[in-house]
Amino acid sequence: MNPAIPVQTLHATSLQRPDESHCHTQGPPILYSTTQTHITMRTLLYAIPLLLLAACAEPAGDGYEDRMAEEHQGDTTDATPMTDSDGVAVESGEVVYGEVNGNTLTGYMAVPAGLDSAAAAVLPGVIVIQEWWGLNDNIRAMADRLAGQGYRALAVDLYNGEVADQPEQARQLMSAAREDMDALRQNVVAAHTALTETFGAPQVGSIGWCFGGAMSLQTALALPEQLDAAVIYYGNLVQDEAQLATLSMPIIGFFGSEDGGIPVDGVRQFESTLNDLGKNVEIHVYDGADHAFANPTGQNYQEAAAEDSWEKTTAFFAEHLR
Repeated sequence: MNPAIPVQTLHATSLQRPDESHCHTQGPPILYSTTQTHITMRTLLYAIPLLLLAACAEPAGDGYEDRMAEEHQGDTTDATPMTDSDGVAVESGEVVYGEVNGNTLTGYMAVPAGLDSAAAAVLPGVIVIQEWWGLNDNIRAMADRLAGQGYRALAVDLYNGEVADQPEQARQLMSAAREDMDALRQNVVAAHTALTETFGAPQVGSIGWCFGGAMSLQTALALPEQLDAAVIYYGNLVQDEAQLATLSMPIIGFFGSEDGGIPVDGVRQFESTLNDLGKNVEIHVYDGADHAFANPTGQNYQEAAAEDSWEKTTAFFAEHLR
C-alpha cells in the first residue's frame, strides 16, 4: 500500500465554474458559495422523489442505532495508510455545497492535482458519505483516495460539523440526524446539484459506509433517474418493492456474513427484490467478515475483504462513471 500523500488545502472563497474565463490558471477552485447558483428544471425535478420518500421515511426508533453501537464497540476513528490516495497527488479543501433548513452545508472536496480547466470540467463526480462517526479524517482520506482514481470526490457532512470519536457519541449524532430523513436526503441532493450544475460533472455516483451505506441507497432513491451508480458498504437497506422499483442506476453492495447489524437474510431479500424487478444489482457477502470490515481503524477490519471490495468498487465506478 502506498504511503499517504499530503494534499494541498485550497483557500478560494467564491464560486467559480470550471468553464468560466476567470478560472485560476493552475486549476479549478475547490471552495465556493452556492448563493449565485440558479434554479433549473433539473433542480425542480429533484423535489418530486423527495416528496414521495418523505412519506416513507425510515423510523428513527427502529433499533438501528443500538445495533450499530453494538457492532462498533471498541472502534477508533484514526485514519491509517490504508486510506491513502493510491500514489496520486490530489488537491483538496472545504466546500460549501448548499443549504438545508437554513443551515449551510460544508463538505470536503478532493480532485486530482495539476488539472487544467478543461480536464477539471469533465471529471466524473462521487458523493462520499460518512460513517456514523461523521465527516472525519478517515472519510476525508477516502475522498482523497477516490480523487487519486480520477474523480471529483465530494464528502458530505450530515451532522452540521459535529464529529464523534466514541461509539455512544456517534449513536446520539446518528439518531438525531435520522429524526429528519428528508433533511438528510436534501443534503445529498444538494451535493449532486453542486457536482453537476456547478462543476459540470457528466456522471455522478455515490458511495458510503455504515450509516453512509444506508444514505448511499437513500441518495439513489432520492435521485432515481439522475444518479449514475451507487455503492453500498454494509448499510441499512430498504426492502419496499415500490420504492426500489424507481431505481434506474446500477448498484453494488458489500456486506459481511457475520454482521449482526445488517443481517444476511435482509441483504439477500434486497438482492432478490432488485433482481425480480430487473435492476442492475451486484451483491457481495464476505464469509467471516463482520460489520465495518473495510474500515482500517476498527476492530472488525478484514484486509482481504477490504482490498477485494475496493478493487470491485473502483472497477464499478470506472465502468459506470467514465
